[in-house]
Amino acid sequence: MADHRVNNLAQTLVNYCVEVREKDLVGIIAQPLATPLVQEVVREVLCRGGYPYLLPYKVPLPTLGYEGLDKIIFEEANDDQLKHLDRYWETLNKDFDVRIFILSEFNTQGIKDIDPERIKIHKQANKPIFDTYFERMSSGDLRRVSTLYPTQAYADDAGMSLKDFEDYVYSVTFSDSDDPVGEWKKMKDEQQVLVDWLKGKKQVEVRGPHAELSLSIEGRTFINSDGKQNMPSGEIFTGPVEDSVNGWIRFTHPCILTGKEVSGVELHFEEGRVEKASAEKNEDFLLSMLDMDQGSRFLGEFAIGTNLRINRFIKKILYDEKIGGTIHMALGQGYPITGSLNKSAIHWDMICDMRDGGQIIVDDELFYDSGEFVI
Repeated sequence: MADHRVNNLAQTLVNYCVEVREKDLVGIIAQPLATPLVQEVVREVLCRGGYPYLLPYKVPLPTLGYEGLDKIIFEEANDDQLKHLDRYWETLNKDFDVRIFILSEFNTQGIKDIDPERIKIHKQANKPIFDTYFERMSSGDLRRVSTLYPTQAYADDAGMSLKDFEDYVYSVTFSDSDDPVGEWKKMKDEQQVLVDWLKGKKQVEVRGPHAELSLSIEGRTFINSDGKQNMPSGEIFTGPVEDSVNGWIRFTHPCILTGKEVSGVELHFEEGRVEKASAEKNEDFLLSMLDMDQGSRFLGEFAIGTNLRINRFIKKILYDEKIGGTIHMALGQGYPITGSLNKSAIHWDMICDMRDGGQIIVDDELFYDSGEFVI
C-alpha cells in the first residue's frame, strides 16, 4: 500500500515550494532509492503542465557517492579533468526554471577520505556554476527546493531505525498532517513577525557559553525561510556585513562538508575574517577549506533555527540547521537576496546550540534568550 505521506510531500514540493507553472523546465535530481517520491513528483509536475526531467545527481554538488562515481572521479581524474567545467550542472542552473533536489544516498561515506586538495581544485573550477545558481535563485529566475527521501544510510547516520527515521522525516515536513501547506503558511506568519521586527536594525551581539561575537546587519535583509527553498525549513537568515564580524564562536555540533566530519570547531574573527581556527577532529580539512578562496574566511550567512519539530542532530545540514533553539553561520558564499556581497566556492553551515544560556542582543535590546525569542 502506498504511503500517503509520500504523496503529501510531493504535492508540497511541486505545488507550494516551487509552484511549478505550465511549460516550466523542471529538473528532478535524485537517486534510484527515491523512486516512490520521484514518481509522485513527476505526476504533480505533469498535472501542472511542466516538463519533468529526471537527472541523477553527481559532483560538483556537495553530495556523495552516486553508485561510487564521485569517489572514482576524485581519485582517478587528473588535474585537467578535475578543473573541467561541469556542463551538466551549468545547463541545469542556467537554463532550467525549476530544480527539485532529492537527497537519497545509499552511501554517505563515499568520499570522506578523499584528499581535500582534490575537492578544492574541483570546487574552485566550478565556482562559476555555483555563482549562477546563487544569483538566479536570489533573483527568483530559478525556483528550487531541496528535500530528503529517507534511506537506510541516513537512518544509520542518525542512529535510528529506518521506520523511525521515516516517521521523523514526514513529521518535520508536516507530510503526516491533513494540511501540510497550511502548516507551512502558519510557520511563515510566525516567522514574519520576527523578520518585521529586525527590519532596519543595525548591530547583533551573540553571547553565551559558546560565543562572544558581534556583527553588523546594517542595510541587510532577513529572509523568512518558510519551506519555499528547503523542505523542511524553519529559519530566518541574513548576510552580515562582511568586515563587521569580531569575536569568537565554538560550534556545538560536528560541521560536515562533502562527507568530512569536523568536530569541536572554534573560530576567531577580526574585522570579518577568520584569523584563528581550530578543531578537535579533522582540523587539517577545516584549514584547507578556509583557504579555498578570498571569500572562504568570511561569513556569508547568519541564521536562527525555528522549527521545533526538528529536535535532534541527524548529520544532515538540510535538517540540522533548522533545529529550534540553535543558530548557524555559513562560511563562504552569501545569498545576494540578503544583501551579502561575499563570494566563494563554498557555503559551509555550522551549528551552535543556544539553549544553555545563549543570547542574541540586537541594537542593545534582548531579542533571544536560551533558545527562545523574547520580543
